[in-house]
Amino acid sequence: MRVRIVDVAALAGVTPGTASKALNGTGQLRADTRERVHRAAAQLGSTPDNIGRGLKSGRSFSVGLITTDSYGRFSMPILLGAEDALGAGEMAVMLCDTRDDPVREQHHLRNLVARRVDGIILTGRRTEPRPPLAVPVPVPVVHVFTPSADPAAVSVVVDDAAGARLAVEHLLDLGRRRIGHITGPKRHRTAEARARSAVAAVAAGGATPAGEVQFGDWSERWGRHAATALLRREPDLDAIVCGSDQIARGVCDGLREAGKRVPADVAVTGYDNWDVMALASRPPLTTVDLVLEELGRCAAEFLLDAIADRPHPGVTALPPRLVIRESTAGE
Repeated sequence: MRVRIVDVAALAGVTPGTASKALNGTGQLRADTRERVHRAAAQLGSTPDNIGRGLKSGRSFSVGLITTDSYGRFSMPILLGAEDALGAGEMAVMLCDTRDDPVREQHHLRNLVARRVDGIILTGRRTEPRPPLAVPVPVPVVHVFTPSADPAAVSVVVDDAAGARLAVEHLLDLGRRRIGHITGPKRHRTAEARARSAVAAVAAGGATPAGEVQFGDWSERWGRHAATALLRREPDLDAIVCGSDQIARGVCDGLREAGKRVPADVAVTGYDNWDVMALASRPPLTTVDLVLEELGRCAAEFLLDAIADRPHPGVTALPPRLVIRESTAGE
């Protein structure tokens, strides 16, 4: 339970006003009275400095992180990055999982507001803009990974177009000239953005697309099927850019089953740098890292600025990075 000033006062045997002055370092109090109040605060499990700081500022020095990502694939790295930035300011983070349920989201929101959090970080597992969070009281909110549909809101996202461009340019530098693209559902903003950028980068590099973009599922099964079908239509392709690591792992399996060597015959790149997939692939995947921890740190820093009345409205897109492994770099 949160330590209240009345609890400290009762234990120290003084009035709440006296306890407040002792913890704030104000007022004309005897030294032994101040010492007694400080001992009481420490005994209740909270440092006098933190209590006094909260009393003077009217803040709780806590932040809520609301996510729709029940599996934690995206939200946990973001949380780690946010904690890095918030921990320096002695800010606590409370994680709330909505499980994609609007009712649960409102429940968590009410609880966070009741706890008087200083701000809220909102994230999820999709990159489609979502409606702004309906906060009942003025509390700063920063959207990360999943942007807000409100252009005036503060959103931090990864630059998906830049990531796809990095993958294609890497393949072009390796001398690949017949490059295919296999990705997820066309209705997903992520798949569409990555595909559009990959096709443009192939053309800009003077290379030839190997057939049309193959839209499907975010799955290994789709990757195997699409690779087999694409290879049948485009037997001279020498590289495949994939929209996710799951797809890329399936693509590698499909190419191997068709008698193609990766990367000697066909180089393959993934997207996400999800270790579970990228490192378990045969061979391990060259992939685009979403820099999720960096997104979390940036979102937390923006939130701290917003709390200090220095907001960063609009969408901030951070550049991803390319992680090179055996699926392009060697056998």
